[in-house]
Amino acid sequence: MTHTPPLPFICADEVFARVSFEDAIRAIQRELRAGLDPSADFDRGILDVTAGQLLLMPSQSADFVGVKVATVAPDNPAVGKERIQGLYLLMDAATLSPVALLDGTALTTLRTPAVSAAAADLLAPAQVDHLVVFGSGPQAWGHIEAMRAIRTIRTVTIVARNQDRAAQLASRVSASGLPASVGTAADVRDAQLVVCATTARTPLFDGDLVPDGCCIIAVGSHEVDARELPSALISRSQLVVEDIAVAMREAGDLLIPLGEGVVTADAFIPLRAIITGETPVDQTRPRVFSSSGMSWEDLVIAAEVLRR
Repeated sequence: MTHTPPLPFICADEVFARVSFEDAIRAIQRELRAGLDPSADFDRGILDVTAGQLLLMPSQSADFVGVKVATVAPDNPAVGKERIQGLYLLMDAATLSPVALLDGTALTTLRTPAVSAAAADLLAPAQVDHLVVFGSGPQAWGHIEAMRAIRTIRTVTIVARNQDRAAQLASRVSASGLPASVGTAADVRDAQLVVCATTARTPLFDGDLVPDGCCIIAVGSHEVDARELPSALISRSQLVVEDIAVAMREAGDLLIPLGEGVVTADAFIPLRAIITGETPVDQTRPRVFSSSGMSWEDLVIAAEVLRR
């Protein structure tokens, strides 16, 4: 009888100890520049269950196969549990033998900001004096940390529905040495970088207020009828997505303006083209990165965690 050693579990603290936000950002950029093609990734499965949604996110590379099982339970915060939870199973590509189980929530908290910052590293102005963040949850915090890895930021403004949570996040950021305060949606008017990490279903701010030199990251929506960004912004921006087919399926931030006729699908640029330099960044207008989340991103970061 063959003895199978126990599968190592890499907990949340260990995930963050092994791979920093900067490590994760560089891993995403490295793999895209080395030829990783997001359009070849498996489709993500989104299943409606009684308490929310079940997300199944499989992917493969030359070395590994992996799958994340994540849950989104909107009512969880009211009972003291996280809205998003999950586990990641990493397998050897040659034998499909499991090699590790990782905390999926930590992996998501690391990879989503890392992908955003991998894009912002090319799209954002060289000088970022003011970062405005919409949201007060783990992704808001993670995006602040990731953006600090690519830019020297002078001040952060937190905008959120829950003022207490916004104040707590501002205090946490300030305590780390970066001045932060709670503000309003109008604060985008002098921002160089805006991050939207919310569960909003309608636009968060007035698109006409955003300066031409600004980079805007939107990660909160992956449904066709929900969006964080206004059409007035989308219509005048350079538009970058993880993958065009995924954006056409899930990105309400772009599909709603598309339906309104204020933008056409040929305006969407794959992130890979920006990272590799195939498509130049247009510095004369706002640059939007709309992210739905893809399975390849989890696999890149999970493999990085295992290697380290």
